[in-house]
Amino acid sequence: MDNQNPYRAPEAPVVNSDRDTDLAELGERLAAALIDTFIMVCIMLPAMFFGGYFKAVIDAALIGAQPPLGLIAMWGGIGFLVLVVVQGYPLSATAQTWGKRILKIRIVNLDGSKPPLARLLAMRYLPVQIASLIPIIGSILPLVDVLFIFRNDRRCVHDLIAGTRVVKVR
Repeated sequence: MDNQNPYRAPEAPVVNSDRDTDLAELGERLAAALIDTFIMVCIMLPAMFFGGYFKAVIDAALIGAQPPLGLIAMWGGIGFLVLVVVQGYPLSATAQTWGKRILKIRIVNLDGSKPPLARLLAMRYLPVQIASLIPIIGSILPLVDVLFIFRNDRRCVHDLIAGTRVVKVR
């Protein structure tokens, strides 16, 4: 008989979604980022050494010049491709980098769903990679990006751009 009442308030399922309780801790995110950085450094430093990047930078510095922008952009692109190769599988499968997987945290959309790999790469990682290549500003923007983690929602600039957050794996 209640179903026939046109004046009854609409019903909606009540979900306990205290989102702040399942957000990844600052230390977990930092440790995951350090693990991911260590993996990238172990791959990129030898590649940059044997690929001639360091020699080109030193040669430019010896004559008081900056390394060519094309060289910097090329190595930035190579670094992004290495990121895709190394982190692509875990990001695609579980929205976790290797560091996040070890620390049992993952990236989710604001609604809690798993973001697609293409969106993660294009919106979460690529803008930071491109910004870091800009002379002078490129060394400041990543710092600003990371400092946003101290907001109440613990979302960095790359999280805001991509519409994501990092949560604990249940």
